[in-house]
Amino acid sequence: MSEDQEAQVDELLALASIYDKEEFRRAESGQEGEIHVSLELPLDFKLCVKGGEKTEYAVSFLPPLVLSFELPANYPSSSPPIFTLSSKWLPRVQTTALCKRLDELWEENCGSVILFTWIQFLKEEFFAFLDIQSSLDVVRTIPGQSERKRNEACQKYPGNGLGEKCKSELPLDPRAVQEVDPHVDILPQLLDFDEAQRQKVFDGKVFSCAICFTEKLGSSCLYFKECQHVYCKTCMAEYFQIQIRDGNVQCLNCPEPKCTSVATPSQVKLLVGEEEFARYDRLLLKSSLDLMADVVYCPRRMCCTAVMVEPDTTMGICPACQYAFCTICKRGYHGLSHCMASAEELRGLRDEYLSATDEVKKFLEKRYGKQVIQRAVEESFSRDWLQENCKNCPRCGTNIQKVYGCNKMTCTSCKQYFCWLCLGTLSRVNPYSHFNNPSSPCFNQLFQGVEAAEEDGLWSDEDE
Repeated sequence: MSEDQEAQVDELLALASIYDKEEFRRAESGQEGEIHVSLELPLDFKLCVKGGEKTEYAVSFLPPLVLSFELPANYPSSSPPIFTLSSKWLPRVQTTALCKRLDELWEENCGSVILFTWIQFLKEEFFAFLDIQSSLDVVRTIPGQSERKRNEACQKYPGNGLGEKCKSELPLDPRAVQEVDPHVDILPQLLDFDEAQRQKVFDGKVFSCAICFTEKLGSSCLYFKECQHVYCKTCMAEYFQIQIRDGNVQCLNCPEPKCTSVATPSQVKLLVGEEEFARYDRLLLKSSLDLMADVVYCPRRMCCTAVMVEPDTTMGICPACQYAFCTICKRGYHGLSHCMASAEELRGLRDEYLSATDEVKKFLEKRYGKQVIQRAVEESFSRDWLQENCKNCPRCGTNIQKVYGCNKMTCTSCKQYFCWLCLGTLSRVNPYSHFNNPSSPCFNQLFQGVEAAEEDGLWSDEDE
């Protein structure tokens, strides 16, 4: 075995012992492989989106750079490794600058193994070399934009890894590979990768559930992204199920008192059954539609489809059953006629009208008609007075007012005798036996309340 071959074997064995299988992957045959270089991002690192309004996203992880290599027979004595450097998020103009630097490192260390030096450069000097401080500018792709246009757009932003080393007109290196289609918006992919890596780190840690106080791995827990409070999935599944059964789909928030963090639909779907999630999804959609002023529901019980209402009209037409209805009273559309109020609606109409602002009063008068409103107010006052001052005949239900006299009453409609106190019917032969019988609840109470009537001047001995 030649010295070059021995050096290659030793280098590959050393790399395999330093890096795990996710970082260093060697081909089963031949002297080739891949090195996935994960970058350690600075604290509070952000993606700054360019193109339109600037937006920042805090991230902790970026997809690794992939250094694919093949060792020629005369490496390391005279030839460098044959390599490509690919990235999912760096435009080729930056990756080209990195390839040029890897060539320079080989020239500086010609005759020595170089892979570990390359890896350390990418891991430790990447951000400094590309003048990236605490943020990375990401230029969002415009549909139909060519790669040349994209690179030109990137060169407008020095914070995007285009320092002095990248500002010169470098021809794109064929070894610099961009793994994604330059026409595809890369931001969602970067955010998804960051989320997946955060979840992977979370799954491997141990947390104490803030509800049952049991210590569990993160893979058995759920955390709210906004507040970072952690609970075990068992406790949260029960909590979500109770809220969904009660219809409180807007209350699936963090159980911590006064905390307003809300669970995402994906978190809810992970913990509840299909039937419960379908109910949650349906109620969540309905509650969202309820907040929209231009959306009402078809009043037909077998339909209830959401209906978009045109501005300045009170007619709604259901797209499912074609029912035309009034969007105010939910009855069949009645054109310019006033809405017809039911007896139940009239009972509450007075209080609503009397306590309303002038604007609401005008709306109610327009909806029901001024005469209907006045009648509702008058009838409501009459009902209140009758309820406070009258009692109903136990036989025919006629309203009876007692002004004076004893507690033996005679209905003016059906001539039935009854007791004012207990509303029991009295015998027509001897109606006073009800007040003379010791077992009667009104025993000796024929004149109960007469004293008060005398003081008020409503009754005297002469009336007897």
